[in-house]
Amino acid sequence: MDPAVRSSRTEAVRLLDPEFTEVGASGRRYTYEDTVEGLPDKPGSAADGPVYEPSEITGVLLAPGLVHLTYETRFDGHRARRSSLWRKRDEETGWRMYYHQGTPVPPDVD
Repeated sequence: MDPAVRSSRTEAVRLLDPEFTEVGASGRRYTYEDTVEGLPDKPGSAADGPVYEPSEITGVLLAPGLVHLTYETRFDGHRARRSSLWRKRDEETGWRMYYHQGTPVPPDVD
């Protein structure tokens, strides 16, 4: 969520699994290619702009090499609940995000 990482193609490639997919709040599905290409232009990627503030981070090991991460973010006055799957295929590449989904939280929801 660091703008320096979000704006770097090198870092995106390092942290995203080649089979990565995301389901956005709009319901649109994003591929690895969509994400790597578009990440530098997405909100939260500018060094002088708003940044994502994560909280309530919880990880659960689902199987060897597969972790389910859930957390909440605040960004520019908006909240979202997020879920991602991270997998580790080998020591060389390490942990990479395989799947991500974010759901907006309406202002009146605790």
